[in-house]
This record gives sequence, C-alpha cells and structure tokens, in this order.
Amino acid sequence: MDELGDRLEAGRGALAGLRGAVERREPWPLSRAYGAEPESDWGPKEVLAHVGEMAPYWLSQVEVVLAGSPEPVPFGRVATDPERIDRIGRDRNLPAGELFDRIDAGLAAMGVRLAELEPAEKARRGLHSRLGEMTVEGLVERFVVAHVEEHVRQLEEVLAARAGTAGDATG
Repeated sequence: MDELGDRLEAGRGALAGLRGAVERREPWPLSRAYGAEPESDWGPKEVLAHVGEMAPYWLSQVEVVLAGSPEPVPFGRVATDPERIDRIGRDRNLPAGELFDRIDAGLAAMGVRLAELEPAEKARRGLHSRLGEMTVEGLVERFVVAHVEEHVRQLEEVLAARAGTAGDATG
C-alpha cells in the first residue's frame, strides 16, 4: 500500500479504536446546527453520520472522474449540499454502533479501490466547483483521508472533554 492507503487504514483503525468509548457514552446530545455550520461544532453523532455518508459519496466521485472525459471532469459537492445535510440530519439518530459499521465498510471499500488504481488513474483530473482542478489522488487525500484524520481528532477531543466533566476514562 502507498502512503495515502496507509493513512486511510490508520484513520479507519483510529475510528474503530474510538468505538467503545463513544458507544459507552450514549446517548449523545444532538447538535442544534448540523448543516453547513463549522463541523467543529458537531457532536459525535453528527460526526459519525457525516463520516458514514462521506466515504461512499467520495468513492462515487472517484468513479465519476475515472469514467469521464475530457479532463478535467466536473465532480463533487459543497458543504451546503441539501442531500448531504439531510443525510446527516437523518443518520445522526441511528445508534453509534450502526454508524461505526457504515464507516468501516465505506472506508474499507475506499481502501480496496485506492489499492486497485494504476498511477495514470490516480493522476486523472477532476474539476471541483470550489477548489478547482484536482487529481483522483488529491480528491481522496483531501475529501476522505485528511477529513477522516480531522474527525478522529475531533472525536478524541469530545471524548476527552466528556471524560473531564464526567470523571471517566475514554478507553
């Protein structure tokens, strides 16, 4: 596996490692704002709902870029996308365990597809409406791998804060 695949797998493992601590602390309060507001304001359920929907979405966008011609192929969405917001709003009501299962399956599928890509496929170019031209590899790095890493840190911070106020451990 290459560096990007290794980072994806590390993020997947880090999320799996947080599962028990998140599940033990249910029920989590739901955030009043889960749309296009800063994701740093979300609670665990919004984060999990988002990560659970984002990996399959961005995998579909990898396929859009790979199948399209001529380059750069339009792809993606922005934070205000109504389908994204609706999915987070709906899925944040699911049990954390179900969300973790979805996340694991989505990241596993992304990892398999990433490992299958030839160098020329990783270099294929897409055109994001806000960020401009990106390669498939750049798309995966920005919208999946780095984003998962950010949400791992966010969940760790929420768990640490909850442990500090509740007097329990995060493990």
